[in-house]
Amino acid sequence: MMTYTWGTEATLVDLLRKRATETPERLGYSFIREDGTHDDVTYGELDRKARAFAVHLKQRHQEGERALLLYPPGLEYVIAYFGCLYAGILAVPAYPPRANVNLTRLESIVEDAAATAALTTSSIHKNAALRFAESPRLSGLNWVAIDDVEESLADQWTMPSITPETIAFLQYTSGSTSAPKGVMVSHGNLLHNEWLFQQKYDTNSDDVWCHWLPPFHDMGLIAGILHPLYSCAPAYMMSPVDFITRPLFWLEAISKYKATFSGAPNFALELCLKKVTPEQRDKLDLSHMRCIFCGAEPNRPETFAAFNEYFAPAGFKENVLSTAYGLAEATLVACMGEWKKPVKNTTFHGESLKRDRAMKLEWEGKSDRTLMSHGNVNEQFQRIAIVNPNTLQECREGEVGEIWIKGPSVAQGYWQRPEQTQEDFGAHLADTEEGPFLRTGDLGVVFEEELYVTGRMKDVIIIRGRNYYPTDIETSAQKSHTAVSNSNGAAFAVDIDGEERLVVVQEMERTLRKTPGMEVARAIRAAVSEEHQLQVHAVVLIKPASISKTSSGKVQRRANKERYLNGTLDVIFMDELNTVNA
Repeated sequence: MMTYTWGTEATLVDLLRKRATETPERLGYSFIREDGTHDDVTYGELDRKARAFAVHLKQRHQEGERALLLYPPGLEYVIAYFGCLYAGILAVPAYPPRANVNLTRLESIVEDAAATAALTTSSIHKNAALRFAESPRLSGLNWVAIDDVEESLADQWTMPSITPETIAFLQYTSGSTSAPKGVMVSHGNLLHNEWLFQQKYDTNSDDVWCHWLPPFHDMGLIAGILHPLYSCAPAYMMSPVDFITRPLFWLEAISKYKATFSGAPNFALELCLKKVTPEQRDKLDLSHMRCIFCGAEPNRPETFAAFNEYFAPAGFKENVLSTAYGLAEATLVACMGEWKKPVKNTTFHGESLKRDRAMKLEWEGKSDRTLMSHGNVNEQFQRIAIVNPNTLQECREGEVGEIWIKGPSVAQGYWQRPEQTQEDFGAHLADTEEGPFLRTGDLGVVFEEELYVTGRMKDVIIIRGRNYYPTDIETSAQKSHTAVSNSNGAAFAVDIDGEERLVVVQEMERTLRKTPGMEVARAIRAAVSEEHQLQVHAVVLIKPASISKTSSGKVQRRANKERYLNGTLDVIFMDELNTVNA
């Protein structure tokens, strides 16, 4: 039984009910648009709408059933999510199927979760119903449109049978070539993770949140929607599409609403640097920001430094950007940096990391790596261990190993996958038998008590007995030529005659795709050779926006490797050793 010590409310339902009782008129969420319009909901209104939707759901479904959330970003998503919690229904966050997009992933999720309902809006139902009817797995879903709910049903609501151990929702991992897995996240997991977040970042009711993070992704839901509720702070939300199309919109909203908190992956910072002009920047007031936590993908020290410098004239302070490490299996955040101070960067000897050791350098060389700290492991609120994946014994400081986590934020396991749950969530140290731990599959090192993430176990490229990290090779490739400098790439190893060989797949810039392929390929080869002393077996230049990525925007290296091997990449130019194919 979970010991509950991180708040006075046992479930998220209790938390929203408390906000609705004590501060019913306080703004909870505002969904803003570029045209200046917005939709608002107070805590009192959200509670009533959630109760009505819960009654509507329970007239059709039993507690414990699974329901897809197929909403675009907006208040409908927020209401439906809390409606599921109020009904004791397990929400399965997804995203509305787009035209001409394969339904395979959605079908896999429905089959794995044994979902019985699809919750959405009338307009999305109208557009998607015909496509779903053609799929045996999707055609049996019961559609529930939020537009059809009578708000007067709220008076019939009764509290569901839920406790801190009750599963609140299933967060499906992005997956690669394997079927997606549903992480079982409980009310207790969520409330502990929110408490952990609050302890590290000192969030409170005086904060103002402003973000564009997708609500179907754990970072958008747990940090962007649930944490403002936890700290009783208003949240201004916007569509991810609006941000991607015009990054300035996010910064303008931060300026307008005097926002203090937000979150963003590294690529979002780079997009702002690329798209926001000095004239636009000088009209902003970013001085109220206390923290932008950055996660979901590797953070780059050069990006942080450039963002701090470029937006300083708008009042942006150097200590605002903060690193965060986490994963769905740990609910969201597992380790966070010190937000009151600039992020600590350390340059390690590249050759030492290849041998699973971390040696600090006082100067930089071509093969060295500058990594960003994700926080002091002794200042976190759960146990983080670096473990040798072969011996299952805890590493000494400075040794690279797998990151293991133990604490109340670690989720309950994978839905209907007991063997994989035991493998990933039931690990114990071989010598002390301490456990159970979550095995993250991420590689890291503790150096001077700080956690540094060095890569993924399954993504690490091992050539001639040395470890090479794909992100380093991909960065070198993208810096080698302007035709690939702002696009996505994937580096991986393939077996050629019993030997591991390096392949680099790289998107071409849309406006520069007519650049001679051989010129780009030679530049990539030269950069990788110089910086990593590696020979590239094949450079594959592909069409813009055609690389395989997860729903949260991460490049899927294994999926792209499979596409390379079976010849299904959208190739513009390919240069293999001893072979040239245009």
